[in-house]
This record gives sequence, structure tokens and C-alpha cells, in this order.
Amino acid sequence: MKLEQKDRSLLFSETIVPDIFFSEHLPDMPGDYLKIYLYISFLSKYDKDIKLNDLSKKLNIPLKVINDGLKYLEENNLILKRANGYIIIDLQEATLHNLYTPNLTISKEKIEQNSKSQSRAKAIEHINNMYFQGIMGPSWYSDIDLWFTKYQFDEQVMIALFDYCYNKSAMHKNYIKAVAEAWATNKIKTWSDLDKYYQKQENLNKFKKTISKKMGKYNGLTQYEEAYIENWVTNFGYDMSVIELALKRTTLKQNPTFEYINNLITDWHDRNLKTAQEVSNFLEDRKKQEKSIKDLKSKVKKTNYNQRNYDNLDFLYANNLENKEA
Repeated sequence: MKLEQKDRSLLFSETIVPDIFFSEHLPDMPGDYLKIYLYISFLSKYDKDIKLNDLSKKLNIPLKVINDGLKYLEENNLILKRANGYIIIDLQEATLHNLYTPNLTISKEKIEQNSKSQSRAKAIEHINNMYFQGIMGPSWYSDIDLWFTKYQFDEQVMIALFDYCYNKSAMHKNYIKAVAEAWATNKIKTWSDLDKYYQKQENLNKFKKTISKKMGKYNGLTQYEEAYIENWVTNFGYDMSVIELALKRTTLKQNPTFEYINNLITDWHDRNLKTAQEVSNFLEDRKKQEKSIKDLKSKVKKTNYNQRNYDNLDFLYANNLENKEA
């Protein structure tokens, strides 16, 4: 594998990494991939030809990780693959090219969006100063502008998105995009939408905490158990009064599970029972029906028992007559 870069003198040479690397690539890059990038950047100055096995041994990194790392660097436009090896991309030149390549066509939609550009620019600048200490990488600007268009967030929601991820110590593009997707799925566009979503999540967390306590799960709920609760509350629209009825019925079971509770609540939902009163009426009616069936079975059993005793008496009476006549 041959590595190339502009010729440099060996004497007093140094490996320079541009600041754009630290703002754009370092935060998301796995540690082993960083080692690979820095080392091949160092070797490229001397036009070195190194085998992947040797690179693996030199960096004490498994060969598979070396291959995965090179693929990662290529996909993130840090290196360029050639027939005989790789070229280290000049990040400053590449970034300058991407930022200032002229757009010769301006769409009608783009013109209409210009009225929003100033307020969006202020929001982006706030994000830069607040969450990137004023050194946000250039690609973030285009990404945020794209997210404005894709998710239709207003400026307050976009700032709230970065504030949420910052407080989670997860200022990575993939994580921010995942949160943005989740908000968009929940039809969040304005600050009012976001406020309602937060209230909904707060109530849901209270449900989870209460149910966890009542079920004796002091170590917390599993992901699947939380999914059950979210389905009861979000999709079925049940409040705690309905769920409480299901929880009380677990006393009839020796080892109640969330699946058992879910089956109960799902059955009520399928029967279009919406309130705790409707569920209570249904349970009371079913209890009466079960009692009626039980009483009926008891009567039938008693009748059959009496009939058998009567038949037995007739048989004994007939036998006694035969014996006397004999």
C-alpha cells in the first residue's frame, strides 16, 4: 500500500493536522481509526510503501480493524483510494472547494426561503457560540441548514435540539440526527409542539416509575417492558386508573409478567373499553356470567348425582322383590 503527499524534507519534518480535522472529524472518529489516520499521514510525507500486515503489527491493531478503519477514512473523505494505495486528502482545500463551489441555479423555493435566512443565521450563530465555543466546523452550517428544510423545525426547536444533545454529552452528528428524526416522527415543528411533547414524556416517565414500583421492579424496567407501557399510554390512550385494574389482577397469578398484563390491557382495548368504569363494568359482568355458569354446572352435577342414586335404589328394590318371590 503506497501513501503519497507533497514532498517534504526529512530534516526537522513535522506532521501537520489542520484545525478543520479537529472540528469536523475528530469528535466522531473511533480511537483506533484516529491512530491509523495519524500514522499514515506521518508515513505519507516520505512516500512510504507499507503493507497492511505491517501496519497492523506496528500499531498493534487487528488487521480487520485496519481494513475497517481505511474504509471509514475513505467514506469520510479523509483519504482517496488509488490502484496502488491511498492519497491523504488536503482537508483545507477540500473544505474550501465544498464551501465556495458556485451554485449557478437558484430555485424559486430558495428565493422564498431567503426571508427566513436572517433568523436562521442568528440561530446557527447562537448554536456555534453556545455549544461549539465559537469554532463550529464549516460542514455543520450546511447540515443545520439542511435540517431546517428537512424537518421544518423553527429556530427555537433547532436550538433546543442542540441543547438537549449537549446536555446528554452527545454532540455527534449521528446522535443529533437520530434525535431530530424522533422529534420529526412525533410531529414536532414549533416550540409549542416541543413543549407538549416534553409534557407527554414527563407523564410517561411518571407512569413508568409508578408501575415499576407497584411491580416491585426496583432495579428499573427493561426496554421491552417500557415499550409495553408506552403502547398502553400512547397508542391505547389509557391512564393509570385503567392500568391499575390490570395490576390488581396480578394478585391472582403466582408469577405475573408484563406479558400477562399486556394481554389483559390489549384485550380491553380490542373490546373498545376506554375508561376504568367501562373496564370495571365488563369485569363485573364477566364475574356474574362465570358465577352463573358455575352455579349451572353445580346444579347439573347435583341432578346427575341424584338421578344415579334413584336408579341405584330402583335396582336394589327390584332385586329385593326377585329374592322374595324366589
